[in-house]
Amino acid sequence: MHTTSLLINAILLGIGATIFMDLVAWVRLRFFAIPSLDYRLVGRWLLSMLRGQFQHQNIMQSSPQPFERSTGWIAHYVIGAVFAFFLLAVTGPTWLQNPTILMPLIIGLLSVGFPFFFMQPAFGFGIAASKTPAPTIARTRSLIAHLSFGVGLYLTGLCLSLQRIAEKWGPVFG
Repeated sequence: MHTTSLLINAILLGIGATIFMDLVAWVRLRFFAIPSLDYRLVGRWLLSMLRGQFQHQNIMQSSPQPFERSTGWIAHYVIGAVFAFFLLAVTGPTWLQNPTILMPLIIGLLSVGFPFFFMQPAFGFGIAASKTPAPTIARTRSLIAHLSFGVGLYLTGLCLSLQRIAEKWGPVFG
């Protein structure tokens, strides 16, 4: 698989997995009143970096930034594509021909390190949300979100592989 194909597949995998992650977050909010991360905060953090501020005492008390919501959501999907690229880099492009669930779950589990060790400390929440009022709840929510991303990688990989099979055999059955 050449570089362009690898990037396209990573983008498709990342978008699909992130959509699945967001769907799980919506279900958790709608049916269980469990909120997920407000991506405005991600946008606020990233936009604050342009002014040289990489860490906050408490990002929720930092000044809002223009376009923080859209910046946060775009970053959310770009990060999903980056983690999908890592999946393909580790497994090789042949994973797309016969997706298995183990590596996507491992990538999902490892991806929780990004909020635990980079985002949450930079937001002023401490390592693995240690400075929040309920660190165990925050950690559990992050873990569920990122494992759902891993499941989304797998399900999107299955969809992409089935599409390729259908394209290959389409003329026979069409």
